Amino acid sequence: MEVRRDALRGALKEQTIIKQIAAYPFSGSVYLVGGAIREILLDRSPEDYDLALTRQEDLTRLEALFKRPCFMLGRKPIRTYRIMADSACFDVTVVEGAIEDDLRRRDFTMNAIAYDIGNDLVIDAVGGIADIKKRVIRYPQRESIASDPLRMLKAIRHFSTLKDFTLDGELLRSIAQSKQLILRVAAERIKYEMDRIIVAPNVAQGIKTLDETGLLFEIVPELFALRELDVEKGFLLETLGHTLDGFRFLHHLNMEVGLDDLMLRNVGYAFLFHDLGKAQTFSYDENKGAVHFFHHERFSQEIAGRIMERLRFSLHEMRAVLALIQSHMRIFLISNDQTTEKAIRRLIYKMKDMTPALIVHTLCDMYGSSGGADNDSTEAVRRCSKEILHAYDESLKAPLPRLISGDDLISLGFAQGPLVGRCLNEVWERQIGGEIVDRDAALVYAKTFLSETGS
Repeated sequence: MEVRRDALRGALKEQTIIKQIAAYPFSGSVYLVGGAIREILLDRSPEDYDLALTRQEDLTRLEALFKRPCFMLGRKPIRTYRIMADSACFDVTVVEGAIEDDLRRRDFTMNAIAYDIGNDLVIDAVGGIADIKKRVIRYPQRESIASDPLRMLKAIRHFSTLKDFTLDGELLRSIAQSKQLILRVAAERIKYEMDRIIVAPNVAQGIKTLDETGLLFEIVPELFALRELDVEKGFLLETLGHTLDGFRFLHHLNMEVGLDDLMLRNVGYAFLFHDLGKAQTFSYDENKGAVHFFHHERFSQEIAGRIMERLRFSLHEMRAVLALIQSHMRIFLISNDQTTEKAIRRLIYKMKDMTPALIVHTLCDMYGSSGGADNDSTEAVRRCSKEILHAYDESLKAPLPRLISGDDLISLGFAQGPLVGRCLNEVWERQIGGEIVDRDAALVYAKTFLSETGS
């Protein structure tokens, strides 16, 4: 990728945002820095912009230009202000000293290029343009990680999202040597970067790098028990091995289902955590020569819940991830020649709108365990998943109606209380199973239920 500074200046000057800033009177210099220049060099449109000012009072002028107030961001090592304008998001810092010194303090060389908007000048103090041309992620100086350990995760996130980029060998070694420093970083910042890795196109290589550098086990130390189990028992794909390998299939399989990024992220986290309980539930049947992990999903849920609390997951995210972990064996259990329509309906009405997510999770689990190979077992799970997805789509077109209400039960003689809820749930279960198909049948069942249980 041949890059000439005059061509870069021309591309920068064409940006609407740059034109607006260039036409406005500032008392000092205003620099565009960071990822926006990288994105333009890669022929992509920036989603947000980093600006560096030489005069504090120009922050007020930016507010006036974009007609929005700024607010200070927390949890960042350098004081940063954010302006949410109609056109874009701006993160603004005030430079103390020369802009070249500011660039050397930045995370990666590819993000350490500056454009002096007022003077139409590109400043490349650390070889960022050349590194973008070589598609390499490199830090500007060895102190980069120590000054902000989150940069270890950011490096892997960029590696996961930027096509055909590689991580500089010295940077990789530094991450492996400095991995413990991630514990100094606020949980919210760690989760933000992990969120982006999980949904990145190259998530498999990102997860692999987290594993190889040891950073994964600093963030989620609970996974190390699975690594030890793999080593002790000589496992290849039974526990952690198949989890890491399964990320190879996440995006490809999602193309068949079409989850949005939020749900895909939930699947990714659920998949990362789904077998945590295997380290506590391992057993070996000597007579059959078989390995078992009975009820491991329940233990996995408990461990995953603690991890997500530590990493500040939202309650909504936790519920979704835990639901996937709880049910991650269900499709496997019904994938056989005796699969019934009733079993499929029960699964759909249990998982509701998370049914497609469970399918993606199951298929990643399956191919992670088979090393990506197809066999009779994978074909059976594939067929069942296809039937489930078709039945789910049909259920959206014609959802099951509620046949009776709590008021109906009270009119039959039920007393208000838990018994009403129990009866409604029983009716609903039988309706899902096809045993109750209309209101009259539901009322008949409710009368029987009342007579057998009493009020």
